[in-house]
Amino acid sequence: MNLDGKRVLVIGMGKTGIATTGFLVRKGARVLVADDKPVSELGDGIKPFQGTECVELGISMDNLDILSGTDLIVPSPGIAPFNPLLTEGLRRGIPIVSELELAFEYVKKPIISITGTNGKTTTTALIGEILSHCGKTVFVGGNIGTPLISYVDGGQKEDYIILEVSSFQLQWVRDFRAHVAMLLNVTCDHIDYHGSLEAYRFVKERIFAGQGLGDVAIINSEDPGSYDLVKNLSAEHIISFSSSRPLEKGIFVEGEYLVWRRMGKDESYPISGLKLRGLHNLENVMAAVVASRMCGCDHSGIMEVLNSFTGIGHRIEFSGNVDGVEYFDDSKGTNVDAVYRALQSFPGPVILLVGGRYKGGDFGVLSALLRERCRAVVIFGEAAQRIENMIGGVVKTGCARNLQEALSMARKDALPGDTVLLSPGCSSFDEFRNYEERGTFFKNIVDSMVQRGS
Repeated sequence: MNLDGKRVLVIGMGKTGIATTGFLVRKGARVLVADDKPVSELGDGIKPFQGTECVELGISMDNLDILSGTDLIVPSPGIAPFNPLLTEGLRRGIPIVSELELAFEYVKKPIISITGTNGKTTTTALIGEILSHCGKTVFVGGNIGTPLISYVDGGQKEDYIILEVSSFQLQWVRDFRAHVAMLLNVTCDHIDYHGSLEAYRFVKERIFAGQGLGDVAIINSEDPGSYDLVKNLSAEHIISFSSSRPLEKGIFVEGEYLVWRRMGKDESYPISGLKLRGLHNLENVMAAVVASRMCGCDHSGIMEVLNSFTGIGHRIEFSGNVDGVEYFDDSKGTNVDAVYRALQSFPGPVILLVGGRYKGGDFGVLSALLRERCRAVVIFGEAAQRIENMIGGVVKTGCARNLQEALSMARKDALPGDTVLLSPGCSSFDEFRNYEERGTFFKNIVDSMVQRGS
């Protein structure tokens, strides 16, 4: 793609938008930057562009006049497709691509791409650990860590590019192609962005769209819609995984083993040594095993990593033990299905902390599991009343103004042997900048309780 002299509109000036702007400038483009914040609030990342002739800052999201003469639009992740600049850009026929698509034009190495409502960060990190342990050099980034656009400007010396990919990034892809692509699951999330579960699923499935000869598609055979999806895939190798039943071909859980059945032979991976909790993490592990083997990793090397990998921060992460009560941070669990999966990881009794800013989903589907495993639920934050209307009274229920108050209430209810689990099922934006800040806040309070011994 020749960007020299092109007039490109970047919408949104977060981490990805800043990286995209820098990339475009280095390619000779004239960049217009639109954001709903004034320039004074955009942070230090814009300083290299201030006062330059090649970047125009301070453009309002409502200023449709800037579309005249614009050659390309690059929306940052999180900019909804119904944004006025995007809808008008589509009407005018201006090409719109995501940062992922733009970066892909310059990729020289095979890509392993991971998407799904839940589990993608864990799976991405695990694949990165396995490939590195088995002697491959890797870049791990995308929706986590470093954007792909920041990587492609370098030497690209790594053997593989491993990307966590969000639905926001997939919204505007056209030619993106991954050598190995996987869809871990699709459950209700980001409906405020995509408009419906069907639209969300359609976008997620785009991760396979560019595949062909020699490529690998990995799908969850238990996920609704997977049967129809398989019929439409063009990858040469289509491999399913299942956490509930044996497969004639694919990888599945059988007793204390993961069994990969292929070419008439079974390859087994014992699960007794895994550090990751929960059935959902077995699904993540199965997807990672298949991706790693298809990229040339050996069985023994994979097992060494599986038996040492403890997961990622803020995903069912042990935070401390206070007077016989264990505290776990699952702040990354920002949708109802993530809460369900987290609860499945603990036999009980659990005191569950849920809340934050509501972003869709029916918390009522948790009711049976709450009765089975929870001593109490504490609902906090902006969504407290809404969630209480769905699950209030299923078990002992309390409401708190914020996370700190919720944790204090849970501390009073907890008995030795209980688990206090922060798994919010909501975004953090009513109280925190992101889920990391929320999880760190939770862990700091738990740590202070550990230090005090009460």
